[in-house]
Amino acid sequence: KANVLQGRGSNHPLKEQGILQVHLAGRWFRENDIRIDQVYSSPLTRAVQTAKLITDRPVITDARLTEIDYGQYEGTDLKNLPRELKIFFSDFSRNPAPRGMEPLSEVVARMGRFLEEIREEVQHKTILISTHAIAMKGALEYLTPASGGRWWSQYIGNCAVFAVDINPDGTYAVPVEIKTV
Repeated sequence: KANVLQGRGSNHPLKEQGILQVHLAGRWFRENDIRIDQVYSSPLTRAVQTAKLITDRPVITDARLTEIDYGQYEGTDLKNLPRELKIFFSDFSRNPAPRGMEPLSEVVARMGRFLEEIREEVQHKTILISTHAIAMKGALEYLTPASGGRWWSQYIGNCAVFAVDINPDGTYAVPVEIKTV
């Protein structure tokens, strides 16, 4: 609503609209009889709130699920971006992040480390991961390395739900977007 870059340096709670979106997502889980066995979340307040509003399961926070670190660009007015951010945002997959900002390759790597760490543990469970748009894109890039960076330009809205199964051989299947609020 404030039209500013909001990464890991912005630890604001959900506003009224965000709470409504979470309630709609939670209702979708209930209507589809999706029972969540385990919950992981970014430690940022808005992600933890989201997880807690969707399910009553205990929430395990993990810093790897946090949003991108925009560095000195945190809080930048989206209507008045500096030139280097305009260039970066014009094509995430080809233009490197400006100096001082977390590189997208690191977002992919940390999300990949998280997913690999939990893979065996969650193999026969339904888990919920409450994270952020750029972190989610990093996870999707990790899970679909042949995508060639296409997830960076995809819009991922608040409370979007992606499903990822684990194949019989223990590898992750291709993620599928199943719900947009």
